[in-house]
Amino acid sequence: MTSPPSRETPPPASPCAPPSPATDRLRRESTQARAGARSRALGGYAVYVLLALALWAAHHGSETLGLGPAAAQAAVLVMFTIGAWAFGLFPEPITTLTFFLLATLLRVAKPEVIFAGFHSAAWWLVFGGAVTGIAVRTTGLGSRLAATLFDLRRPTYARYVASVMVACVGLAFVMPSTTGRILLLIPIVLALADRVGLTQGRRGRTGLVMTVAAASYMPPTTILPANIPNSVLMGAADSFYGVKLHYAPYLLLHFPVLGALKAAILVWVICRLFPDDGPLTHARGAAPPPFTPDARRLSVLLALALAGFATDAWHGISPAWISVAAAIVCLLPAIQIVSPKTFTEQMHITPLVYVAGFLGVGAVVADTGLGEKVARWCLDAVGMAPGAPVVNAAWLIAIGAAIGLVATLPGLPAVLTPLAGQLSGASGLPLYTVLMLQVPVFSTVLLPYQSPPMMIAMHLGGVGMRDGTRLTVVMTIITLVLLFPLDYLWWRALGVLP
Repeated sequence: MTSPPSRETPPPASPCAPPSPATDRLRRESTQARAGARSRALGGYAVYVLLALALWAAHHGSETLGLGPAAAQAAVLVMFTIGAWAFGLFPEPITTLTFFLLATLLRVAKPEVIFAGFHSAAWWLVFGGAVTGIAVRTTGLGSRLAATLFDLRRPTYARYVASVMVACVGLAFVMPSTTGRILLLIPIVLALADRVGLTQGRRGRTGLVMTVAAASYMPPTTILPANIPNSVLMGAADSFYGVKLHYAPYLLLHFPVLGALKAAILVWVICRLFPDDGPLTHARGAAPPPFTPDARRLSVLLALALAGFATDAWHGISPAWISVAAAIVCLLPAIQIVSPKTFTEQMHITPLVYVAGFLGVGAVVADTGLGEKVARWCLDAVGMAPGAPVVNAAWLIAIGAAIGLVATLPGLPAVLTPLAGQLSGASGLPLYTVLMLQVPVFSTVLLPYQSPPMMIAMHLGGVGMRDGTRLTVVMTIITLVLLFPLDYLWWRALGVLP
């Protein structure tokens, strides 16, 4: 009996044989990756060393800045935190926790100021919205709403972006909370992205999320009182000067250029910055997801919450506590729209830590007087004189922009409004005009961290700081070059600027 012929096996590679090109490439990439990780680690250590030196210098040289030691160190901490967020020097929780730790150890402010974010209404609004967002996603209600609200006749990526823009701006007329609108819309828009095939990692999905982020904050700053800065401005103008801001004149002054036109430009910019030429799943005519009992109960709950959000000026209950109440109902064992297991697995702490961080930074800036100090420095530096309305208006916008980089945009009216009388005297512009010039400033976002609601939307939608910064920087350039000149002409036509 003959045995089958054996197959010849290749001889083992000689240890002296040169490596193949593929192996050599993998080794180079691995070496480069290790070197990059080592460089980033060393860079992080260097940043902390520079921070320690800056804090020491601030403590011993604070008198040259006209600040006390605690205020000078607070200024260094705020600049470090904002810079680390803006340029992504560290993962955001590390930056935020570093701020909490050093601010507490150095006693730059009282602990209740440093950790103000954790007991603020905004933090609880985000917490409650995160729970209801999980419910919208897991019950299938988001997919059903997306199928109903965004069922386009000729679906294209640009049309989806435009329809989401219209939904965001339209909702601002009936729902005064920016964060509330974002928490309501993000799960629905993510479900829309899944429905049309814009899966995780596709540029189109990033574009839809950034549409919600930008459209929920930027154009609605021209609608009173659709978000926090307008509401703060309205209350502060009345409190300090007895100037009452009314809905229709405010809308007429700001909405045509900084609202409607900016919304249209946003659609064009998003489609250019985040193009998606891949195939879309055209789901028109397809049966919507089944309306389960959990989805039915959740829809009733969200309708009640939306009614509470829209009428908070009447009943006086903050949208934050309405959001928390809705979250509790979702978690109740008798209803259990969101199970404990689902809550544990899908509730992410990173956005909550970040929200507490930027709210804490804003509280420290306000408590230590840094915002007002920056405003007075800027006013002394520019040396405005009456008689040049165009130049003075530009200087006022520049001063507001500088403060917005430090105090963030929601805190801008609280810092600038008490100084409006002084700014009006220095510029020769009417007090009402000086107050209204805050709106072009806080409607323009240079870096995403300046707008907490935009950062919340980016976190919930899985969009990184780099993509968000690309959009805000491009929109800032367009605003400076095109929208501000048009806004000036519109204000002159209305007689608000001489």
